[in-house]
Amino acid sequence: MSTTIEPALTAQVEIPDPRRFRALAVIAVAQLMVVLDASVVTIALPSAQKALHISMANRQWVLTAYTLAFGGLLLLGGRIADFMGRKRVFVVSLLGFAGASALGGLAQNAAMLFGARALQGAFAALMAPAALSLLTVTFTDPKERARAFGVYGGIAGGGAAIGLILGGALTQYASWRWTLLINIPIAIAAAFFALREVRESRAQGDLHYDIPGALTVTTGLLALVYGFTKAETDGWGSRTTVLLLAAAAVLLAAFVLIEQRVSHPLLPMRVVLDRNRGGAYLSSLLVGIALFGTFLFLSYYFQGTLHYSALKSGFAFLPFSAGIIFAAVLASQLLPRLGPRTLMAAGLLLAGIGLAWFTQIGVHSSYAVHVLPAEVLASFGIGLAFVPLSSTALIGVAPHDAGVASALVNTTQQIGGSLGTALLNTIAASATGTYLASRQHTVATASAGLVHGYTVAFTYSAVIVGLALVATLSLLRASRRDLPAGDVVPVG
Repeated sequence: MSTTIEPALTAQVEIPDPRRFRALAVIAVAQLMVVLDASVVTIALPSAQKALHISMANRQWVLTAYTLAFGGLLLLGGRIADFMGRKRVFVVSLLGFAGASALGGLAQNAAMLFGARALQGAFAALMAPAALSLLTVTFTDPKERARAFGVYGGIAGGGAAIGLILGGALTQYASWRWTLLINIPIAIAAAFFALREVRESRAQGDLHYDIPGALTVTTGLLALVYGFTKAETDGWGSRTTVLLLAAAAVLLAAFVLIEQRVSHPLLPMRVVLDRNRGGAYLSSLLVGIALFGTFLFLSYYFQGTLHYSALKSGFAFLPFSAGIIFAAVLASQLLPRLGPRTLMAAGLLLAGIGLAWFTQIGVHSSYAVHVLPAEVLASFGIGLAFVPLSSTALIGVAPHDAGVASALVNTTQQIGGSLGTALLNTIAASATGTYLASRQHTVATASAGLVHGYTVAFTYSAVIVGLALVATLSLLRASRRDLPAGDVVPVG
């Protein structure tokens, strides 16, 4: 009897892909490129603005075009990768990202750069879910899969720090254009090795895309961001601003209605209407609004006010990256003991205090006294909050909704970043304009006016993080026992 059973049992054992670790290296390089791109461009933005004569109101589009396309198309990108073939979509998105990077690096005007950044975001929205899915299907052993996701997650934190230094070095010693052009050889090499080392996979079942949902949410968010931008130049009460904001409200309301009625929604409402998950997504959105604008203003403050070189500015940002990484590691250990609500609240409180500290900066402030402590507090708080936030987003979710629930954390951050960058840039520019309107125009006054705009924006950022804290305390009721399996470990 044993001779007939053993072959059957052997046939059920899935043999690990012998190329899986080479595939991990390829996927890790692609993830590193996407992470680098965000922080590299942040450092290069002042130089790009000057070279292409981008206005103060429009400078935020260099960041917003990317995050808006990325966040708005991320959920659709996941479905396209699942059904069209994850390897195929991964390779195509790498080549598309390379082409978009070339377009941006060779941009001759602001519109060309903004369009290239939007294309980068669209291809990143295809690449990111395809890469995560490939890791899942390539590593079938739970322990190996955990290590693979650990490498993938570690790149997100460490890659941002590398990007700050690389962006500073490229901008200072070559040109801001190379912060985009450097993606071309990396993406092409990754695509070449992906064709050789990555195994194809696709989801089974009917092929359905929620195109109306994707169009209404992306167009609605675009109208909202553009409305914020026009508010700076035309005023909040202008006809153009009001029409754009009204159109955004109508389109986003239509998106909600569409998602409630289509058979295969881009965003099933049941995922976000749960109290705990909804609180986590709302907090993620608000933190994204506050955080992305902070990076923008600090970059201009370092280079424009403190007269740091691009490279020195990159190093000045490093404590922010280090604080997030250190706090995330600590939060992973504390989460099983304290539960998500306490840890998130503590983290958001610290982040809010750190952002409020930034409001004390001046034209002649000391980095060690006014900037570094604020960076440490804000980054430590964000890192402390992000781990329980990600875990809470998966509490009680059905298996078939797990992919959407997980991707929604990244989506809310990216969308929050695009909205926050546009809104806070408008607030800062308006505050600077008001400050200068009542004063004599001198070099010292102009510098003071810019810093005043930054501090007003930091005030709003701190308030927004405070709203995230209120949302956490009001909505989250989950305890450590409610966390998804694998997040809670025995406490001895």
